[in-house]
Amino acid sequence: MAALEAPLRAGEPIAGEPTAGTPISEAEAIERLRQTQDSSQQYYGAWWLGRMRSQHPETVPLLQLALRQRKPRDPGAGVEENAVARNAARALGKLAPAAHAAIPDLLDTLDDDDDGLREAAARALGELKAEAAVPPLCRRLASGPAGAGALRPGTPRLQEPCEAMLEALGDIGVASTEVLAVVEPFVGHERPLIRSAAARTLLQLSGEARWAEVLLELLDHPQLQVRRAALMDLGGAGWRPALGAIERTLAENSLKLIALRGLVEQGQGEPGEEALLACMDALL
Repeated sequence: MAALEAPLRAGEPIAGEPTAGTPISEAEAIERLRQTQDSSQQYYGAWWLGRMRSQHPETVPLLQLALRQRKPRDPGAGVEENAVARNAARALGKLAPAAHAAIPDLLDTLDDDDDGLREAAARALGELKAEAAVPPLCRRLASGPAGAGALRPGTPRLQEPCEAMLEALGDIGVASTEVLAVVEPFVGHERPLIRSAAARTLLQLSGEARWAEVLLELLDHPQLQVRRAALMDLGGAGWRPALGAIERTLAENSLKLIALRGLVEQGQGEPGEEALLACMDALL
């Protein structure tokens, strides 16, 4: 499940975020990103430019510079170590088509030691539908649940950010036999969020209803976080037969609306749009 848009991720710094009622301009966001003395200002500038879909000619080059400024991963450092680079990657993912120039930098970042950076780069490459990312993503995931999907000793993290990488493959949309073969084993992963991401990708790439069934089962999972993920993944895959199940899911109406919006956007012109819109109206 791709994270909902927000200026911050858990554990990352909030310094530099303006107080309520003090919005900044595009020019100020660019200046915050350009300077290099205060990383918290760069952090917020990168977020702002992505959030506002800035089309300024300096935006993508400055975000590329911020991405290249990443530091070698220090196991003793906090997650803030590469926070600016992560926000730069996230912003680049929102800036197609201008950010296509940054695809080589994002591809380089897939080899970074910092798994948080690899996660951000994978999501950005998926948003940019960068077909060049398919081979490196498949290489990272090729060892399957027992390798890439194994628990990293001493942490709750996996060896690879599998959820982001699987979803990126679905968003890019290369439905080759090789890609499907890499993704399918993750449907058996012990973590339901990984199973959800894999099923979403297989549904996107193959259109086979059996993968939708995996997601529909997860809508009844006892954990709210898992039900939320399945909602987002069904919406992201645009699986319209899920309308009734989404409507009945024990989750927030706001998330149901996001999932339903995904069904509308992914399947424009398909039958059933009136029923979808009626359901959205009822949830408002």
